[in-house]
Amino acid sequence: MANSRRLHFMIFVAPTMLLAIGALLLAIMPATPVAAAGQTLAAAATPTAVPIAPKEATTITVKANEALLTELPFDDQQDFEDAQRGFIATFPDLIITDTHGATVWNLKQYDFLTQEVAPPTVNPSLWRNARLNMNNGLFEVTDRIYQVRGFDVANMTIIEGDTGVILIDPLGTAETSKAGLDLYFQERGEKPVIAVMYTHSHIDHYGGVGGVITAEDAASGKVAVLAPEGFLDAAISENVFAGTAMTRRTVYQYGTLLPTGEKGEVDVGLGKGYPLGEITLIVPNDTISVTGETRTIDGVDMEFQMVSGTEAPSEMTIYFPQFKALDAAEIACPLLHNVLTLRGAQVRDAKLWAESLDEAIVKYGDKTDVLLVQHMWPHWGQENIVEYMANQRDLYAYINDQSLRLINEGYTGPEIAEVLRLPESLDQEWYTHGYYGTLSHDSKAIYQRYIGWYDGNPANLNALPRKMPPQNSSNIWAVQMPSSNAPVMILPRATIAGWLRS
Repeated sequence: MANSRRLHFMIFVAPTMLLAIGALLLAIMPATPVAAAGQTLAAAATPTAVPIAPKEATTITVKANEALLTELPFDDQQDFEDAQRGFIATFPDLIITDTHGATVWNLKQYDFLTQEVAPPTVNPSLWRNARLNMNNGLFEVTDRIYQVRGFDVANMTIIEGDTGVILIDPLGTAETSKAGLDLYFQERGEKPVIAVMYTHSHIDHYGGVGGVITAEDAASGKVAVLAPEGFLDAAISENVFAGTAMTRRTVYQYGTLLPTGEKGEVDVGLGKGYPLGEITLIVPNDTISVTGETRTIDGVDMEFQMVSGTEAPSEMTIYFPQFKALDAAEIACPLLHNVLTLRGAQVRDAKLWAESLDEAIVKYGDKTDVLLVQHMWPHWGQENIVEYMANQRDLYAYINDQSLRLINEGYTGPEIAEVLRLPESLDQEWYTHGYYGTLSHDSKAIYQRYIGWYDGNPANLNALPRKMPPQNSSNIWAVQMPSSNAPVMILPRATIAGWLRS
């Protein structure tokens, strides 16, 4: 893949762990091409590029987009105010390069989004979200809490301690995290990094750690590196066991190779896109294991809630009582999230997700004045936060419960996706819409979680594949011409060839 991401690990672990961690390299590398019969490896490795000019929107698309303008509350500008609140500064054009001058992050390529009105080729709700994700730079969230946004797909949160700073989720690459911290130092003065915290085991939340601290500082204990229990196992297993396929599917999910523009890539929902830089990992030297566990670091008190199994296999939220602030990691972003990411992963537990949000409301709702997340923008005001979190809770609970109801009524996954709709009370909130997950594929994921791939139809239990293995490389379907005036029969070639399916 062009501009493939580089991987570098900073580790201090037992030798028995080295092979497991080093294997993550294989997950990031493109799959090795395999030559088919009669084809050279070079030919297999060289795809045939056929340029296709982007098309204008069809009449049906134009009408659907126009209808959406009357169905959703486009006059509501609160998200734009929240996304811009506390802005301090940013870098001009925001193009981040590596030490060799190669571009790692380029926000300028999205300048076409300055246009307020969505073009006919883009869903106006998606266009609105894409414009919100253009807000970038250093933001003051509340006293002593800052965020760097728009330097990567995720946010880096910066807490000011008594003598230094605590970093939460140091972005996805070393180059973007260093640039974000440099901006903070430029505006707030340079301070030592006292601690780094990974909220969860997804690479966009830890891959940039090598840009802000060194492995030596972590190994010596000079810098605390905190993570939820199971973090390292989850980070490795999710990126290694099916890593080659996941990497390939990620390119399709995010449109990585598409040109940016109103007829190409516009946004990835949670942010503008993914940087192409150096991915690093420094192993945690402190682990959070149970809800209610606390730490005080550099004069900053914090309490943790374990939410593993929701948005990630290993995940935690962090409450800061001094600041009445809750960092909800990635379980309460202002959109409908994936229950099963299309790049591939284990199906997430929507029921547990809803329960974790409810637990957060009970534990922290009446004492939280600001809710921040590690993608997109925060929310302010105790009553507003509780309502927001309750609607997010109800969103995942509704999708889970209604999918189960329809499963028990005999619907298959695709059938559920066709009929499931949000109630108006949820549908009219911007933060329940599918810029990342959708009702369609989230409901199918719930079907998969509870029932599995088999839809109950015996004809599909051992169905013919779309393409037969190389030794049976002829087309699966064949036309059998009758000898009389009987109708033409289209038969599975497997039947003609005697490939028995039972």
